[in-house]
Amino acid sequence: MAAPRRDANHDTDRETDHDTDRDSGTDSDRDRDRDTRGIVDAAEFLAHVDFRRPEPADPLRRHVEHYWLIDWDLPEPYVSLVVPHPAVHVVFQQFEGQDPFVEFAGIQLGLFTQKLEGRGRVCGIKFRPGSFHPFAPRHPVSDWTGKRLPLAEVLPAARDDLDAVLTPPDATARVAALDTFLLGLAPAPDPRADLARDLVDTIRTDRTIRRVADFARAQGMTVRAMQRLFSTYVGVGPKWIILRYRIHEALEHAESTPSTDWATLAADLGYADQAHLIRDFTATVGVPPTAYAQSTH
Repeated sequence: MAAPRRDANHDTDRETDHDTDRDSGTDSDRDRDRDTRGIVDAAEFLAHVDFRRPEPADPLRRHVEHYWLIDWDLPEPYVSLVVPHPAVHVVFQQFEGQDPFVEFAGIQLGLFTQKLEGRGRVCGIKFRPGSFHPFAPRHPVSDWTGKRLPLAEVLPAARDDLDAVLTPPDATARVAALDTFLLGLAPAPDPRADLARDLVDTIRTDRTIRRVADFARAQGMTVRAMQRLFSTYVGVGPKWIILRYRIHEALEHAESTPSTDWATLAADLGYADQAHLIRDFTATVGVPPTAYAQSTH
């Protein structure tokens, strides 16, 4: 499919964004924009949309991993596919021919599919795993797993200024509006949210974590206590997260390395054998890893 058309204001907007440190002016910002883990056929996705991941204001960074801004102007429809992370999102959305809206997206367990056509814009907030619960402490985050709901059902006190978030042509103003939206909610500190966030981050960065029982013991917790913590604060269990991060790594290898040794990768990721990796990859992405790798090269 063709790449998105660029209007006259688009290049001006990008120049404005580069004038600010928070949007695209630093190496860390560029590295974050290039981090495409979980996006199926990331190169194809980036050829169709303008995709950025600016950071939130400093006081929000313990709760928010990053914002994500997507703009598109497409001559024909394109379907984006994502293998979701263990994170919840608040998403402000404007699709051509529809009224703008904002929704809360719990962790999606399967492959997430979104059809994009015409012109549109999405401004999302990706919360750190475990860090949303202080915003809505009356419910375990697992209550919303697999669901997409009107924001008012989850955060009834939130003031969702759709125009402030979606209308500005430059990303700087959109990021400022997202900051204002979140800073107005002022969640109370919660050490257990911090614990849940740190545990998920440990799973993400430490490949040696393969069994929940071993991980719980290393953290001085029972398996049941860890499962309750994850249900309340994260929305899915630790086993699901271990498996999901493995699939993200396998996806990345499939796209970046045409001649991947799948048996070796399966062992590196902690699978008992290659067959188990192929089974999980196929169940999540919809095609076996070798077929996927061939389709992206």
